[in-house]
Amino acid sequence: MIVLIVSALVMCLIGFLFQPQILALFGGDPEEAECYQYANDYYHIICMGIPCYMIGQGLNGAIRADGSPRYAMVCTLAGALANLVLDPVFIFPLGLGVKGAAIATVIGQVITFAMSVVYLGKAKNFRIARESVGLQASTVKNIIQTGMASLIVQLSIVVIIAVNNNLLTRYGYQTYASTGKAFGAVIPLAVVGIVMKVFGIVVSIVIGISLGGQPIIGYNIGSGNVQRVKKTVQSITKLVIGVGVIAFLIFELAPDLVISLFGSHNTVEYMEYARLCIRIFLGGIILTCYIKSAAIILQAAGNSVKSTILALLRDVIIFVPASIVIAAVSKSIVTMLWAAVISDVIAAVAGFLFVSSEIHHLEKAAEKRSFTQETICTYPRIHD
Repeated sequence: MIVLIVSALVMCLIGFLFQPQILALFGGDPEEAECYQYANDYYHIICMGIPCYMIGQGLNGAIRADGSPRYAMVCTLAGALANLVLDPVFIFPLGLGVKGAAIATVIGQVITFAMSVVYLGKAKNFRIARESVGLQASTVKNIIQTGMASLIVQLSIVVIIAVNNNLLTRYGYQTYASTGKAFGAVIPLAVVGIVMKVFGIVVSIVIGISLGGQPIIGYNIGSGNVQRVKKTVQSITKLVIGVGVIAFLIFELAPDLVISLFGSHNTVEYMEYARLCIRIFLGGIILTCYIKSAAIILQAAGNSVKSTILALLRDVIIFVPASIVIAAVSKSIVTMLWAAVISDVIAAVAGFLFVSSEIHHLEKAAEKRSFTQETICTYPRIHD
């Protein structure tokens, strides 16, 4: 709780103090006046909700760990539904536009936060007392190490957005649609924003499935039941690949359907780039699903090093330099989309090798434990 509160306040302060720099980091260009104003309006309001969002999300994990996953889900859904209902109300009848969308989002975050705080008074397995409020370096260290892979998985989308936005702004006017007009900066930024939202939905489903299996994996590793671990990993993998296959078919066969969910009456150039972006950038979504899941499986197995490496490999180590190099060489915001597929293929191979190696290591450890126990049991007892 203390780490959450302090982190939230620090992040909120940084957000307000460095607003122009952070917007620039994500491709915000004051010369694109209309687009920049939208970003500025949305950003300012969202920053106000950072403490409620961070603390609410953190408590949500504690509620699940306390044995109340249903209540945790209700907290999340309540905030999401409030956001969903209030969005059109604030945007259209009240005429607040982008500001209205941000206000609706913050209200949803406040609702989730408030419901999560209420739970602290009726927790099943813990009570927060005055004597329990204090920081222990070893505990904080363990929390950070255990959560590092999940942090990187979440931040990876942010890294992708930041790199892509800057490249789109730089090379958008050098890439032309079939109509002969340049895509510019506003169209690609809007399209990639939509694509990353869709990408985030798929990844969130995969993370949810993988986190659901995390305690099962951890418990059975502790009890030495490697076969149960293997079965759980196989079940998780089948489910996330199934999610990936469904998403892949939708993205490849019906990109217009995905685009229409975020608005209609778009220009020819907009639709053209949106189709290309969905089909190419999300072309490796099946592999992406496996990669995100494998990182969480490795984390559940206690191998935070491999988990962190895998999370970094796909979204930072490979994707970022590949995007920059391809865009710089081709001067095309279409060709650069293939960097995502390249990083998916390489990281998926690494993920498979990491998980296979971890399972093999667990099997060897279980065999050694079994052999040791058999030796102790069969050794003749001379005296008590």
